[in-house]
Amino acid sequence: MPNTAILPRLSDIRFPLRLLAATGIATALFMAGCSTKPPAAPGISGTPITQAKSRWVPVAWNTVPGFASDPVGEAWSAWMRSCAKPGPVFARVCNDARRMSNASDADKRAWMMQRLQPYRVESHGGDASGLLTGYYEPVMRASRSPNGSFRVPLYGVPASGAPRSPWFTRQQIDTAPAAQSELRGREIVYMADPVDAMILHVQGSGRMQVRERDGSERAVRLAFAGTNQQPFRSPSAWVVSQGGRGGSWDAIRQWAAQNPGRVNEMLWSNPRYVFFREEAISSADTNAGPRGAQGVPLTPGRSIAVDRESIPYGTPVWLSTTGPAANLNRMVVAQDTGTAIRGAVRADYFAGWSQEAADLAHRMKQPLNLWVLWPR
Repeated sequence: MPNTAILPRLSDIRFPLRLLAATGIATALFMAGCSTKPPAAPGISGTPITQAKSRWVPVAWNTVPGFASDPVGEAWSAWMRSCAKPGPVFARVCNDARRMSNASDADKRAWMMQRLQPYRVESHGGDASGLLTGYYEPVMRASRSPNGSFRVPLYGVPASGAPRSPWFTRQQIDTAPAAQSELRGREIVYMADPVDAMILHVQGSGRMQVRERDGSERAVRLAFAGTNQQPFRSPSAWVVSQGGRGGSWDAIRQWAAQNPGRVNEMLWSNPRYVFFREEAISSADTNAGPRGAQGVPLTPGRSIAVDRESIPYGTPVWLSTTGPAANLNRMVVAQDTGTAIRGAVRADYFAGWSQEAADLAHRMKQPLNLWVLWPR
């Protein structure tokens, strides 16, 4: 997914104990659950693994920062969403992980130490330091039809289908008759503020409170459906190049208010354009984010976007970062990607959809270390 609560509980998972007893496992599970001392972690297993953009080096669990204190159960439901479509490497371990869904954090940690091997992620040159940024799902207002101040359209994919090669630029989409002809009738909703529309394009999805044509209001999600295949250029960087103050959307809004005649120039500096599709938000979706590139809903604070050439989708990952935005040592899951998420040790942290999530995502730009948690 392109260039961010309370976690839902999974239903109790029951499995036939008599089958476990038949294989001699039930007693061991019972004794392990009663024990106050977790089993000793096995030693380091495996050898370095080379990916297209990274190298994974096996390490001991006691070198993974914060492993003993993170409430890993908060990440379990996020992982189980990925386990609904596991790759061949995780198929067996996912089956076992589902049985741990209702276990305590301590028991989950003990299970992880037995079943998963942590690998430090580093570049091919041996650099284990990287960059963490954040993203979120904006919550905005829109109108189903153009009226009053609501004049900025958000489009579905063009009539000819999602572009597979560079299509019209953002400026051409706004001004060229040929582009507008392709998009006529593809309007989903209209927004009032072009900067808000740009925020939605950059984040890739949003929760919209839509005023319908009959005057009623309905909450929907606009999800990422494709782009015009043009390169992304940062509006914030453009504002800085013009002598303004960038670094946040608030700063961009201030610049726009001070330079109303140049707003289109700023918007058109980013030729990339995002197309959306509308999705209903049911009661079951209340605590779930948009679907990431893996095709599963994102979980606030527990889903990250990664470079697929460094870390595959669905992989549980240990994230460690210290900086002005947040100090985090926690289990997350690689479930998304983005055009700016490139490199061995690179991640985008999904913060959620509240104002606090937006503030955190805007501030997040700090050092990062990652450990892949791979089946033994």
